[in-house]
Amino acid sequence: MVGMPSRMLKLLSLLQTRRDWPGQVLSERLEISDRTLRRDIDRLRELGYRITAVKGPDGGYRLDAGSELPPLLFDDDQAVTLAIALRAAAASGAADGEAALWALTTIRQVLPSRLRHRMDAMTFTTLPAGTGAVADPAVLLAVSAAVRASEVVRFDYVPVGRAPDSGPSPRRVEPHHVVFGNGSWYLVGWDLDVDDWRVYRLDRLTPRIPTGPRFRPRTVPGGEVRDFLSGRFRGSAGGSEWPCTGSVVLRLPAREVIPFVPDGMVEELGPDRCRLTAGSWSWVALAASFGRFDAPVSEVAPRELADAFDLLSRRFADLAPRPPDSPGGGLDEEVSGG
Repeated sequence: MVGMPSRMLKLLSLLQTRRDWPGQVLSERLEISDRTLRRDIDRLRELGYRITAVKGPDGGYRLDAGSELPPLLFDDDQAVTLAIALRAAAASGAADGEAALWALTTIRQVLPSRLRHRMDAMTFTTLPAGTGAVADPAVLLAVSAAVRASEVVRFDYVPVGRAPDSGPSPRRVEPHHVVFGNGSWYLVGWDLDVDDWRVYRLDRLTPRIPTGPRFRPRTVPGGEVRDFLSGRFRGSAGGSEWPCTGSVVLRLPAREVIPFVPDGMVEELGPDRCRLTAGSWSWVALAASFGRFDAPVSEVAPRELADAFDLLSRRFADLAPRPPDSPGGGLDEEVSGG
């Protein structure tokens, strides 16, 4: 029979794996008597675990959530996975970096050497997902609770692009989704004052108390919040597609274009020609993105994209150096961007 500390750890592990355990089954798993099981249950209760007795023909026990955080038990893979998640969350901005690193340090201190070696061997770099900022955990919890309860939230908001000390504007919003992306936390909700969908960054939001009345949840345009938010980031009023999509034929092999087109389609037309289809937030921006390949361009479609190329060509022509004896030439003249 195993010693009492090991037996109690095994008992705690069993209680964490399912909701209810018949007492007889626990006794058989641990190879102990019902009396010893009751004593071990009492010892776990003294450590802070809320274990309630389940009434019924067989009787049994249930591990409930408590008012304080008791010691937790993880197997090897769970402990390493938790450490990796904390390190990634701190680096990516998904959580408070200092709190995540302190939690990671706490976990590492109690890991056995074999697990510390595994965790330390997981050396990786998390690239920033954007230039956003981490939201205050209290704000995140308050807004998430309102989403779950379907209660209107009132808050002061400083729009992106406005200095935080320039003064917030009051908002009344039906909160529908809290989303993390591009390095920031966002609230997707229905603004009651403008009768339209809006996206708010949580780090620029200050909730007011109390929350408002309950509401009936709406469906975001397109049905998927991920597609809706992706479309808003791209400047689209609805859906996840770019507002401007066009195509050109580049005098380049498809293999030289594909590595530089993470969000588009490349069609091979021959050994030194390919058709590139892509999108952007404006026709001028799309034309400029095609120009970065430094190759002859033909078969431009649609007409709006061709007009954007014409506009860019005239702008760039204005920047070209002029002979000193030509009108507007000479070093003393200021160059205009058109």
